[in-house]
Amino acid sequence: MHNLALELHKKGYQVTGSDDEIFEPSKSRLEAAGLLPEKWGWSPERITSRLDAVILGMHAREDNAELQKEQELGIQVDTEQTDLTVSP
Repeated sequence: MHNLALELHKKGYQVTGSDDEIFEPSKSRLEAAGLLPEKWGWSPERITSRLDAVILGMHAREDNAELQKEQELGIQVDTEQTDLTVSP
């Protein structure tokens, strides 16, 4: 998932993320790009109607508080297996 975040960031997208744990080498690569989350865990208050889309990692469960907020707000939720076509 971190590779997708890095590529979207390189293309000019504003990218943020949430996770309860990030391992190397992902952690160092995200930190070098300024994309390492400021705090660990999931917080539904981070999810607002200003988001264009959310890409859900394969380890997120249906009871994830951020996922529930995204669904409540009707935000497009894709999975990392989705064939994404993006252009800034």
